Amino acid sequence: MKFKDDAAYYAYAAGWSTVRRLPEKMAYKNFDRIADRLWKKNGGGVRQLEKNLGRVLPDASPAEIRELSRESMRNYFRYWCDAFRMPDWSHEKINDRFTCVNSEYLADALAQGNGAIMTLPHMGNWDHTGAWGALNYAPVTAIAEKLEPERLFDRFVEYRASLGLRIYPLGQKNVMNTLASELRNDNRMVALVSDRDLTAHGIEVDFFGEKTRMPAGAASLALRTGAPILPLTLWYEGPNACAEIHPPVTVPTGAPVGDDARNQPGYADAVSNMTQQVADAFAKGIAEHPTDWHMMQKLWLADLDQEKLAASDVAGGRGTEGGQ
Repeated sequence: MKFKDDAAYYAYAAGWSTVRRLPEKMAYKNFDRIADRLWKKNGGGVRQLEKNLGRVLPDASPAEIRELSRESMRNYFRYWCDAFRMPDWSHEKINDRFTCVNSEYLADALAQGNGAIMTLPHMGNWDHTGAWGALNYAPVTAIAEKLEPERLFDRFVEYRASLGLRIYPLGQKNVMNTLASELRNDNRMVALVSDRDLTAHGIEVDFFGEKTRMPAGAASLALRTGAPILPLTLWYEGPNACAEIHPPVTVPTGAPVGDDARNQPGYADAVSNMTQQVADAFAKGIAEHPTDWHMMQKLWLADLDQEKLAASDVAGGRGTEGGQ
């Protein structure tokens, strides 16, 4: 296992070193070639991507879905090429190559002084979006899945810190308390990737006409702190990374708020309502830019092993308020 971990680390380290030295056009062309090679192999990730795209675009033919998946793979690998090269970008380049629609929603949210919760799907370039936000509005905190080996994760944390992003690993003890404190006390932006949580704690939502689950964290933080939720959808357009900030999620009338919100009547219903609003915003943006959505995993409940899903629900205590 140590050999495998070392190999992964040195491969990424070499990528950071080599890709940063290549001329820009050559670097991105090479990543297109890698994307095309993997797309032609039509492995499990590509097949699942096409199945997911079929949910988004039900009227598209199999041939059209196949071609769209190729573009999606290219966009995904463009993100990785960006990731390797962005440490060398100036602040001016980060701003010049970014376009934001409805940035006034973010300015208005931060003016309230409770920070802003930015929810986003696996889409576009979230690092570029965070760097732009940190440069122009407020410091950004995000949660990231911990990579193995640990020093590879540390390398990503260091890279994102260079862009102005503070990263906590997924599953860190008391991380929700930390995020709540940063929203209240520091007026920070908290960015949460929120389009997939198939555990017993995920909130069931309608998404493109079928059921899936999405994380409860954003709604829970919003009720606890008073910070507004701003859904984001992201895409590439020409040389630019782009983002649309959707209208703030509405807190249902009478929903419990404050540190004790989760123990009050109506909490679970409020979290469910607010998470569905996030899902609806994601659906709008993904439908407009389907090839920028990089979902290569099973997402809809109908695609899952139902026996394993049921067992997970029982083990996770789904149906109790704590499980929400």
